[in-house]
Amino acid sequence: MAFSVVPTPVSGTAPRRPPESAALSETDLALVEALQVAPRAPWTRIAAAVGIDATTAARRWNWLVRGGLAWMTAYAAPPGMPVAYIDVACRPDRLHDVGARLSATPHVFSIERTAGPYQLLLYVIARDLTDLDAFVTDCLGRTDGVRDGVSAVRVSLRSRTYREGSGWLVHALDSEQRRRLVPRDGHPAPRHVPPLGEADARLLRALGGDGRRPCAELARECALSETTVRRRLARLQRHPDVHFRCDVAQRAAGWPVIATYRLSVPADELAATGAALAALRETRLCVAVTGTANLLLSTWVRSTAECHALETRIRRRFPRLRVTERELTLHTLKRMGRLLDPQGRAIGHVPPGVARLAR
Repeated sequence: MAFSVVPTPVSGTAPRRPPESAALSETDLALVEALQVAPRAPWTRIAAAVGIDATTAARRWNWLVRGGLAWMTAYAAPPGMPVAYIDVACRPDRLHDVGARLSATPHVFSIERTAGPYQLLLYVIARDLTDLDAFVTDCLGRTDGVRDGVSAVRVSLRSRTYREGSGWLVHALDSEQRRRLVPRDGHPAPRHVPPLGEADARLLRALGGDGRRPCAELARECALSETTVRRRLARLQRHPDVHFRCDVAQRAAGWPVIATYRLSVPADELAATGAALAALRETRLCVAVTGTANLLLSTWVRSTAECHALETRIRRRFPRLRVTERELTLHTLKRMGRLLDPQGRAIGHVPPGVARLAR
């Protein structure tokens, strides 16, 4: 059996570009956070929390989306499927080609070009460990431009998630504004979580490119009644394996630097350390992983100088923690299926999917 890399056509047209120096206003950032907290809330509720009217909120959001400065997506993250963080060493003359090829594959849901001995960091999801092994050996092992040798590819498997991108907030709202976004009669999380069905999968595929698509539009595309769509959407928003995620172009939002750390933490302190690091405002991703370094931490900061300050804070708080590696991201090529330009703005979408074996 050989692993089959099936590139997915990029959906969406190139958005209208604001000036490269465009920065998001405080109102824009507040709007983004409101949608992070309440992804499908009506514009009246979003606007009330932000302090603008509903028409202005909807119009401003549409401007952000058209410019690739912010976007909304939805996806399922089944707990049983392995997620791997794969470092890949590439030849410099083939780096762009390798990045473009891997960006077109659904199971590589995020890619960062990094400064260090490994030029690419891949975030990969597979059906099982057999499929993951096939991806590493049959795909990466045969990709022209990936360096030869046993040290050219390094795989770390996720064992526990403390925070991922859908849990990161802009922190432009105060506690009272966030309270307005959550209705007092909100439904609690269900005790029994039913498995996702085919209709749910169709809805999530339709929401992947735009998590705020109207119910009527979703009903037509998914061949469901509008009533069924509303009911299923309400359930999906409470499902622990489903994430509605509002993302933002990091440079325009004021966080131009991504710093990723490989940390070694004593096993008996791993859970407490992971939870504490996940609570930091800078943390975008914090996961326990396999390997010599058992914790992977990805942060957004405002300057390279902040990297040292952040690392110092972490070391003082956790004296037994050891930083084994630190690296900066030069360019995020893809984030949770969204293709990004060098400024971090969305320019296309490749729906995330699991790996497939060709027989």
